[in-house]
Amino acid sequence: MRVLKLAFTYLRIGIANEMQYRVNFFIQLLQSFVSLGTGLIGLALVYNYTNELGGWTRPELLAVMGVYIFMGGIINAAIQPNMGRLMEEIQAGTLDYALTKPADGQVLVSIREFRVWQLVDVVVGLVVLGIAVDQIHQRIGMLETLEFVAALLMGAVMIYCFWLMLTSTAFWIVRVSDNIINLFQGVYAAGRWPVTIYPNWLRLGLTFLVPVAFAVTVPAETLTGHLQPLTLLEAAGLTLLLVALARLVWRLGVRNYSGASA
Repeated sequence: MRVLKLAFTYLRIGIANEMQYRVNFFIQLLQSFVSLGTGLIGLALVYNYTNELGGWTRPELLAVMGVYIFMGGIINAAIQPNMGRLMEEIQAGTLDYALTKPADGQVLVSIREFRVWQLVDVVVGLVVLGIAVDQIHQRIGMLETLEFVAALLMGAVMIYCFWLMLTSTAFWIVRVSDNIINLFQGVYAAGRWPVTIYPNWLRLGLTFLVPVAFAVTVPAETLTGHLQPLTLLEAAGLTLLLVALARLVWRLGVRNYSGASA
């Protein structure tokens, strides 16, 4: 309850800060529609020459795009801003202000920033996903809905853990911020398409090294009938593993940290 109360407090502060710059809403809206338009053009070009891509129909790939946009909004609203601030504070030696507060350091650095206008992508992603599900004409029951929600939650947790481990390299490597952001955005862009269409080596990398498959493809599979029976169990196991690894890397990094008061 204490963590939830703290997270809600930072959420209110983040929304209040963002509301000072309301023009950012229209900028984000434009960016979201440009990104959506680019993705739709790509789909149209592909399906001008084929009816399926790796066993995925046009409506099913539209569902993948919806999840991709939705998860991108979550990342840009809550995960990336906090990890970016964490990197800056490690480099500046000002992380002391978070570590000395009467709360768990990892939790605190993970909830301090929130970009409310990025939720435009969340709404756009849900709209695209709804249109895709309607076009697929497949009955979505309670089981599929629960699987979808579970897959989304596990995917978001995996992406957070990956980001935290990547960001924690700043404890040892000084100048990594721009490179890390560009690296992740480049890899995440591959999630616009189902990972099953990629070669085996790339598919494995996007599944177990960078968990794009579990963040985007697997949630879409729950709604399109592509989900394999053991996939969610594998996702749960990988989620627990990444949570433990992220905690371990964070603690090792903090031990290596030399701040302004050190």
